[in-house]
Amino acid sequence: MDANDISAGRKRWQERYDAARKRDADFTTLSGLEVEPAYGPAEGSTDPRLGRIGWPGEFPFTRGLYPTGYRGRAWTIRQFAGFGNAVQTNERYKMLLKSGGGGLSVAFDMPTLMGRDSDDPQSLGEVGHCGVAIDSAADMDVLFGGIPLADVTTSMTISGPAVPVFCMYLASAERQGADISKLDGTLQTDIFKEYIAQKEWLFPPEPHLRLIGDLMAYTNAEIPRYKPLSVSGYHIREAGSTAAQELAFTIADGFGYVELGLSRGLDVNTFAPGLSFFFDSHIDFFEEIAKFRAARRIWARWMRDVYGATSERAQWMRFHTQTAGVSLTAQQPTNNVVRTAVEALAAVLGGTNSLHTNALDETLALPTDETAEIALRTQTVLMEETGITNVADPLGGSWYVEALTDRIEAEAEAIFTQILALGGESDGSTAGQTAREAMGTGRHEIGPVTSGILRGIEEGWFTAGIAEAAFTYQQQLERGEKKIVGVNCHTETVAKELEILRISGDVEREQVAALADRRSNRDKDTVDAALNRMVQVSRTDDNIIPAMMDAVRVEATLGEICDALRAEWGEYREPARF
Repeated sequence: MDANDISAGRKRWQERYDAARKRDADFTTLSGLEVEPAYGPAEGSTDPRLGRIGWPGEFPFTRGLYPTGYRGRAWTIRQFAGFGNAVQTNERYKMLLKSGGGGLSVAFDMPTLMGRDSDDPQSLGEVGHCGVAIDSAADMDVLFGGIPLADVTTSMTISGPAVPVFCMYLASAERQGADISKLDGTLQTDIFKEYIAQKEWLFPPEPHLRLIGDLMAYTNAEIPRYKPLSVSGYHIREAGSTAAQELAFTIADGFGYVELGLSRGLDVNTFAPGLSFFFDSHIDFFEEIAKFRAARRIWARWMRDVYGATSERAQWMRFHTQTAGVSLTAQQPTNNVVRTAVEALAAVLGGTNSLHTNALDETLALPTDETAEIALRTQTVLMEETGITNVADPLGGSWYVEALTDRIEAEAEAIFTQILALGGESDGSTAGQTAREAMGTGRHEIGPVTSGILRGIEEGWFTAGIAEAAFTYQQQLERGEKKIVGVNCHTETVAKELEILRISGDVEREQVAALADRRSNRDKDTVDAALNRMVQVSRTDDNIIPAMMDAVRVEATLGEICDALRAEWGEYREPARF
């Protein structure tokens, strides 16, 4: 890029920066030095990389979505929390909000994640242990009691039974008197990553895609601020993938959901801004920063050039980040505070929009109030004391960071080629095609990337790639080529055993009793009629959300809703592979 182009780009950025709202804050260094809001090549110089790097807030958004960076708005502190019953989790939410949290993020227990009620025989011993137990809309009422859903953005990390849980959230908001059309939050919903990595599905892929399509259409029409999909790479990385695999598999899943929206006749410029992403921030500091920067660039280019998005908002990749749970160690667990801080810093320097920091004891149990506060304060120290909010993309232009960004982008693109080939693309590429052309080339009616994803799931291609990466890393650890402090090096310690949070068996007994009481006090005929109506709608092309809403309003339970649909659609069993 020549000097004139660089000068014109700087001028465009400056005009947008001047017009944007900025926080009322001190943006000088600790010593009082004034710093620019963004940096680039010197006036009159040339830099051939700038076409790929760009300016903050400008396509291809390598340097972030906003010209102001964090001067306009700092990232949202969104701590993932949930344990025991709704009463206990509600207390934790109020503590987090009071201590500086900017939004809620709900962790559900395993029965809820699998669409089972707390009294289901398969739920025995698991109720409330890895998150909060939610059996019906009444539990949602308690979970958010005293927390106005109209004023708080709420993220819910659940995929298989995401749609009925979303309906319970809406019913609870209605009971608070909220204007449903103005709700703001995020539902994970990402079923592709369940088949690829986390393994928490209910049905075969096609019924899940039907539910997701219905959800996208419903929120697009009725709740425009709500984000119905958080495409998740976090669980892919936690399963053992490389950074490039996490990036490529996640973005490919995102392309699949774009194809799903287009197949429903939705306008990409309208529904694409409702897609968000969820990434892992691992311990390799610069690799993670490069991954985040490459992610925005890839998404923007494909959205514009392949899927026809013309608005900036439809080209934006917004993402939440969580520090790497898999990097935490049971040995010398106080070291996890350092790991989490480094990973959080990488996420922020990579331009994350919101962030969860793990607690030091999460490799052993759910966090205590004290360790949850330390995790929260890790973010507030970074935000308030370090000066990292002063400059947008402060590592932009670094020879190392830019080269690493290019390298990870190229690796991701090579994986996209393989996925497209799995789907029947002879040359493995749709880059440069119009959305209409791309939609017509896949073996699956939804689109070519969807076709490749479903074939890759069916054949175990994704899981095999993750397993190979995890095995390679484990071999490196065992040979001592990679180091983990306290595990294979520096193992001496004076640390004492931690006091950890333990979930009493009373939680399960009380939840089951409350559920039995709830069932006995509702009108069973009304519930059965609502469930039957929902099943009847599932056999048509009508949107299932309104019928499901009617069921949750009369206290149909999560297990009852999911069981009715299991009977209709069947359950998915992963093929055995050796």
